[in-house]
Formats: sequence, structure tokens, C-alpha cells
Amino acid sequence: MNIALIAHDQKKQNLIDFVTAYKEIFNEHELYATGTTGKLLSKETGLSINRFQSGPLGGDQQIGSKIAEDAMDMIIFFRDPLTAQPHEPDVSALLRLCDVYKVPLATNEASAEILVRGLSSGWLDWRAIKDKRVRYDD
Repeated sequence: MNIALIAHDQKKQNLIDFVTAYKEIFNEHELYATGTTGKLLSKETGLSINRFQSGPLGGDQQIGSKIAEDAMDMIIFFRDPLTAQPHEPDVSALLRLCDVYKVPLATNEASAEILVRGLSSGWLDWRAIKDKRVRYDD
């Protein structure tokens, strides 16, 4: 599965710690991240990370375009709810796209843990087989 990893500045270490804790699971998937987050994750965990631009420079929008292309299966976005973000409209658009395209989204450690444990247990396999669904209008 294709998993995007994003974190606001005050949450980057939290994301690094989280990915480190579940490194074996993440290692089985294709990982993507916004610029600085991806650089830090790669350095700290040794995992291969495909990097987009930094969030404020368009990275959130690049991930959003992958969601719209059905090329992203899960988003883990550790948001900082206590700090105003200059690119908040981009963040809101990304969250909206997850809802529109039914892409699982975690915005904190608690929801991310549920998604990652579910991923390792096969609970998200429907993402991989959704294009093979039976059509009832034929």
C-alpha cells in the first residue's frame, strides 16, 4: 500500500518515534512524505521514503493529487492543533480529499496506531481489491 506521512513542525519527532515503533510494518509498504518530514524520517529510521515538496511549498497539494488519482491508500498526518499554520487551506483541502475518496486518515498517534495495526491485520485489504468489485448494473 502507498502511505503518506506528514507532520507539522511541532509533531515531527512524534511521527519519527511512531514510525520507528512500527518500522517492521512500514517497511512492507511504499512510503511517501512531505519534504522535511521525509528527510528526517529517512535519516532516523533508515526507511526508503519518496519525498514531495515541503507542506507549505505544495507538498500537501502533491499528496492530495495522488489521493485524487487513487494512488494513495493511507494518510498519517500528525497535526499540531495548537499552532496556526500558514498553509491551513491546503491542509483542509487534503483532509477533504481523504473524505471524498475514502482514504483512511489518522491525525494523531491514537488513530494512527489503529490504522497501522489494522493494516498489519489485513483490515484495509479492501483498498487493494476495490477495483475488482462486482458491479450490479451490468
